[in-house]
Amino acid sequence: MMMDDDVEQASLMSFNDRPRAFPNMRSKTYSPLIFRILRKLNVRVVSIILLICFGVIFYMGASASPIILFVFTVCIFSFLLSIYLTKWVLAKDEGPPEMVQISDAIRDGAEGFFRTQYNTISKMAILLAFVILCIYLFRSLTPQQEAAGLGRAMSAYITVASFLLGALCSGIAGYVGMWVSVRANVRVSSAARRSAREALQIAVRAGGFSALVVVGMAVIGIAILYSTFYVLLGVDSPGSMSVNDLPLLLVGYGFGASFVALFAQLGGGIYTKGADVGADLVGKVEQGIPEDDPRNPAVIADLVGDNVGDCAARGADLFESIAAEIISAMILGGTMAKKCKIEDPSGFILFPLVVHSFDLVISSIGILSIKGTRDASVKSPVEDPMAVLQKGYSLTIILAVLTFGASTRWLLYTEQAPSAWFSFALCGLVGIITAYAFVWISKYYTDYKHEPVRTLALASSTGHGTNIIAGVSLGLESTALPVLVISVAIISAYWLGNTSGLVDENGIPTGGLFGTAVATMGMLSTAAYVLTMDMFGPIADNAGGIVEMSQQPESVREITDLLDAVGNTTKATTKGFAIGSAALASFLLFSAYMDEVSAFASVSFKEVDIAIPEVFVGGLLGSMLIFLFSAWACAAVGRTAQEVVNEVRRQFIERPGIMEYKEKPDYSRCVAIVASAALREMIKPGALAIASPIVVGLVFRILGYYTGQPLLGAKVVASMLMFATVCGILMALFLNTAGGAWDNAKKYIETGALGGKGSEAHKAAVTGDTVGDPFKDTAGPSIHVLIKMLATITLVMAPIFL
Repeated sequence: MMMDDDVEQASLMSFNDRPRAFPNMRSKTYSPLIFRILRKLNVRVVSIILLICFGVIFYMGASASPIILFVFTVCIFSFLLSIYLTKWVLAKDEGPPEMVQISDAIRDGAEGFFRTQYNTISKMAILLAFVILCIYLFRSLTPQQEAAGLGRAMSAYITVASFLLGALCSGIAGYVGMWVSVRANVRVSSAARRSAREALQIAVRAGGFSALVVVGMAVIGIAILYSTFYVLLGVDSPGSMSVNDLPLLLVGYGFGASFVALFAQLGGGIYTKGADVGADLVGKVEQGIPEDDPRNPAVIADLVGDNVGDCAARGADLFESIAAEIISAMILGGTMAKKCKIEDPSGFILFPLVVHSFDLVISSIGILSIKGTRDASVKSPVEDPMAVLQKGYSLTIILAVLTFGASTRWLLYTEQAPSAWFSFALCGLVGIITAYAFVWISKYYTDYKHEPVRTLALASSTGHGTNIIAGVSLGLESTALPVLVISVAIISAYWLGNTSGLVDENGIPTGGLFGTAVATMGMLSTAAYVLTMDMFGPIADNAGGIVEMSQQPESVREITDLLDAVGNTTKATTKGFAIGSAALASFLLFSAYMDEVSAFASVSFKEVDIAIPEVFVGGLLGSMLIFLFSAWACAAVGRTAQEVVNEVRRQFIERPGIMEYKEKPDYSRCVAIVASAALREMIKPGALAIASPIVVGLVFRILGYYTGQPLLGAKVVASMLMFATVCGILMALFLNTAGGAWDNAKKYIETGALGGKGSEAHKAAVTGDTVGDPFKDTAGPSIHVLIKMLATITLVMAPIFL
């Protein structure tokens, strides 16, 4: 697709002189307490403290393994690059004063909600940490922990510390995502007045900053925990814990990350879609005004929602995905090394950290490969932004294949099976191909250049009902290809791992599960670049809103509309990528759960028989959980949107001058309504997700005790986890794809197809878009987190089910 010359080189002529209504909500800038403290400290003092911290970290890393030193070094360089990207983005101009005013209002709304939301989440995290402490103080220990002299108190403190660190890092990941988006949006808007390519580059580099920090924090956080426990517990010294069992101590980190990500995704999703649906229903459908029109009282709340829902929540989501995958792969690597009696298992255990360290390197190259604007004096058609992003992704994929192969040869070579590293390299290749396939499938079903979305748009021309029917059927159909891809990936990776030549003392192949773990690492080996593409979406969306509200020329809006449409596709592809990686990671976590139950119970626990009535009921409960959770998440958006609709209608009635630009809408009132509703509504579905596996495990443990069925609680929870994962994958694929397709069908009509804006087809497409909003941005992404959180919570709570 090519753009006209006038779109690439937007005119800077003065735009119309209509009276403008801009928000003026700013009171004072908020910055977190830690930043305010750091600003007051002397620079030299801060430098000395940082040097001491780095020294301690590198000392512990060197004591644990040279591999950890490599990981630390790469992470620090990626943080330095992210600082460079930040400075580069912030050096760009913010445009005229009206743009800055709107951006300030968005920033204040986003930071205010983030502060309140994370204050609530932190209180719940501290309460849950206390519960975990009590449980671990009275639970049993594994034979390995008893032999190593690891008491209940030490085990409890380690798990709680890991949980709180995981929660803290997940929160920081979310804040980083929001911090950059609320500062980059206005700079993308300003750049769109000059050229589309410059606007694209700013949005990509802003997303790249967030992605590098999120992935780098996930990796360095686990590396620091691993090396700290290694040194403090004297791992591998006589009479102490074996290094093979060390990864089990890290499960609290994954649970803490999942816990925060779930509530961040729920709260942010309810906020953004409650505001979006409310703004669209009254503004577009009832009043017939454009999207992001400054006369709409809910427009600022909608733009704030893009940042807290898409940027902050997605940052926490991907952080949690990477943390869960790394920990589960480390556990399986340690288990396999123990079974095969490998002399130095550190390579198998630390392999996931090295893969993601290379991810930081290759994704950085991919991000920097997207060059700046061409010579402004030369007018020429611009490439489709999606094609530009795809080139960067293709480069990242090629580098991922090379670095993954090098990593397997470096870390997974063993004399016991000299060719095993090559089998595992092929497993990684399976994962990389799976990731690419998922991105392509999601793009096919959600990009309006392809037939599915155009067919959906055509259905809009015959009414609202046919649009909804076509959207639902498209979403249901879109589950088929991803499931086939996941199935082939799991079986291929398991088979390749089993043929690696690694066997236990009885000659039985043991590499199958680790092969699947390696495939998962391969799929996530480009996670930083994929997150960059995801962050690009809401930044472009916000930029379009600022352009519309500040009433820039139509040519500027055309640029931001194009970027926004591409952003919708990248968000949809990232969600497809996330659910694919969640499926593989959950499979690994399920295997890790069974290994942990075996360790605690000192009984083999390798299969779950669903022919046992109680176990089958556990599966039904797991499936029900997905549907009930989705229902509550969507209903929360509906209730929030109703409050917004009533408020916007009230303002249009009581302030008739709004439509003629004679009166200012009360933006802050809508922001307050949405923020309050989101915080209130996120509690119920979140509590359901956390309490369900614990309650089910305890109830069936008691039932098993009185009916003489040992391990019944653990078996029922395993069944619940298995069914919830399968059902959750399908539900998330349906919700994400249907929602993204509805959104882009509306965007396709807005390009002028089928009558364009204001036509009957457009009104039907807007209805479909509002139905799809809670699907793709609230319930769907929350299910990604839910299925991984179910897996991590069962790992942490496994002892109480026995």
